[in-house]
Amino acid sequence: MSQTGVIQKIAGPAVIADQMMGTRMYDIVRVGRERLVGEIIRLDRDTAFIQVYEDTSGLRVGEPVETTGLPLSVELGPGMLNGIYDGIQRPLDRILEESGSFIGRGIEVSPLDRQRKWAFTPRVRPGDRVHGSGVLGTVPEFQFTHKILVPPTVSGVVAKIAPEGEYTIDETICELEDGTELRLAHFWPVRQARPVTRRMDPSLPFLTGMRILDCLFPLVMGGAAAIPGPFGSGKTVTQQSIAKYGNADIVVYVGCGERGNEMTDVLVEFPELEDPKTGGPLMHRTILIANTSNMPVAAREASVYTGVTLAEYFRDQGYSVSMMADSTSRWAEALREISSRLEEMPAEEGYPPYLGARLAAFYERSGVVRTLAGENGAISVIGAVSPAGGDMSEPVTQATLRITGAFWRLDAALSRRRHFPAINWNGSYSLFTQILDGWYREHVAPDFPELRGRLSGLLAQEAALQEVVQLVGPDALQDQERLIIEVGRMLRQDFLQQNGFDPVDASSSMDKNYGLMRMMLRFYDTAAAALRSGATIDDILASPVIERIGRARYVAEEEFPAYRDAVLAELDQPFAVRA
Repeated sequence: MSQTGVIQKIAGPAVIADQMMGTRMYDIVRVGRERLVGEIIRLDRDTAFIQVYEDTSGLRVGEPVETTGLPLSVELGPGMLNGIYDGIQRPLDRILEESGSFIGRGIEVSPLDRQRKWAFTPRVRPGDRVHGSGVLGTVPEFQFTHKILVPPTVSGVVAKIAPEGEYTIDETICELEDGTELRLAHFWPVRQARPVTRRMDPSLPFLTGMRILDCLFPLVMGGAAAIPGPFGSGKTVTQQSIAKYGNADIVVYVGCGERGNEMTDVLVEFPELEDPKTGGPLMHRTILIANTSNMPVAAREASVYTGVTLAEYFRDQGYSVSMMADSTSRWAEALREISSRLEEMPAEEGYPPYLGARLAAFYERSGVVRTLAGENGAISVIGAVSPAGGDMSEPVTQATLRITGAFWRLDAALSRRRHFPAINWNGSYSLFTQILDGWYREHVAPDFPELRGRLSGLLAQEAALQEVVQLVGPDALQDQERLIIEVGRMLRQDFLQQNGFDPVDASSSMDKNYGLMRMMLRFYDTAAAALRSGATIDDILASPVIERIGRARYVAEEEFPAYRDAVLAELDQPFAVRA
């Protein structure tokens, strides 16, 4: 039931209205004569504090505020894949059809196409009992089988079920004995996590195609990772690469408060990208939520909840979903601005005291779950963090550190040297390494964890020796130390570094990663043995096998086993010593 109040005060995106007795927290309201979309975020008797998701320019005191009595919700059903939405699930293509080049205010657009008919195949019969997140039937959507779910809060006995045929999302496809009618789509409030039967321990890796992540700092399927880094260090490009090559079934990419030119690149490039899994367009398994920095900050705050709710819907169908949030710092800045407009007591750097709790509530919606229907699904959340000036001690980065299990620190110095991905191997970590060791031993190689440990140790030794080189030069080092410097260079340039524009090197399988590790560590062992036998470091650096190891990452996957075996066979022979 709608109820009308009156605007009392306007402070940017925050509006205070009185005569709102009887409304509820997080109800959606229509503000002013243009009916701008807003949400109640605080109640004090008959006074409501509202964050408005649209530009409030021209709004005046005394204009009406009408509550819908419903929370901010998204419509979940077929037709979301290949979609581009704003922060509150309004499709950008249909908004721009109505308003022109710029998004108009107060526009009401259906999230899903209400005219399109979908080929529905029922999976239940009259007399069957259905419950929350159960499957009523299926609809084909691109290469996926889209499962039509019972809303999580609904259960009952099927009285009627539509026969196989084509239906719009507004037509009733199932009627329960208590009179409840179900459609192909249903609504769900974005701030409420969809219920599950139980959460399960993660056991599978979320493979990204990036060697530095998959080998040194892995993420589990259903885990949460943070990518902090200063401006220009490659956060957006890293997330886009993970979205393309990651082993998740569905990708939800939320551009939360990023600059318009970066979001434009995403909107232009994603529809043209080819899915390496299917050969079709990547957008056929992707949902984009575009909310740039010049859009209202309140919509920025809502966009991450919209994204994770869409991800939960596909998770409940039994799919693995990867969600990219770019960036949570802009989301936190929206919280800070709304908080200051409401005159709340600020904490560190002006952020509200509940910043950590809000971040935790968002990241904790990731995980591996057993759904109410008995399916296994997972959401992996990868959030970019943009600390001002690269200061990792600022509140958003520190709060994220306490929540996420993988920390992939981007380094501006590496990006200036054109080392991409510019992830600092000395400043990153993963808490999932030991969890995945069993999987690596079974599916990659029994000695994979040991090789990874040796590789990390050599990189640490090389970093320490580089400090000495800066002071006294490389000629002051002993041959054994110069060998470590050379192997460290090989690891940095030929293993950790990847060329995102090369069709072969852009993504690397775990079998190829293991082969590269074996070649480089075998080279170190053979060279160290040669040094002990009287060879010099100059003899070793003159070996042509170094160049062959450097070319290995550009060898195609199908040709790599033979190439690897040839190099390993060559490394089994001692280095030639010059007379």
